[in-house]
Parts: sequence; C-alpha cells; structure tokens
Amino acid sequence: MASIKNLKKDLNYIYSDIIEDCYVWQLENSDKADKAEAIIDNAIASFDELVAKVNEKNIDNKKAHFKGIIVDLQKDVKKLQLKLAKL
Repeated sequence: MASIKNLKKDLNYIYSDIIEDCYVWQLENSDKADKAEAIIDNAIASFDELVAKVNEKNIDNKKAHFKGIIVDLQKDVKKLQLKLAKL
C-alpha cells in the first residue's frame, strides 16, 4: 500500500479535477450554473468524509480499512462523473 500522505494527495487531485470540470461546465453554461453546484457540494462532502476515514487512528486491520477507502473513492468518483456527464 502506498503511504497515507500519497493517498491524501490522490484524494485531493481526484476531487479537484471533478470540481474543476464542474467550473468549466459552469462557464460554458452560465444559465444552468446551479446544477453543477450540487455536484461540487457532493464532491466536497465526499472528500471530507474520506479524509476523515483516512485520519482514523484506532484501526485493527489497516490494509482492509484502506482498501475500503479506495473502493469508496472509486464508487463515489464514478457516481460524480456520471452526474457531470448528464449535465
């Protein structure tokens, strides 16, 4: 497993890319900007939730815990990308 530091960086980069895509969409579709705001809010909430999971201290099985975080990340990113594609 990669380091916790790298996992946090990956989370930051992935969610930043999604938010940046939303901002680009908002610039192109200024009349419907509020639709992308919901996706941005979901991305920020998901990021905060996953970082909180990464920062948990009392974990019995670290390997399984971090694999679960990665699975949650993949599911959430896929969901957010589908929402963005539907715009």
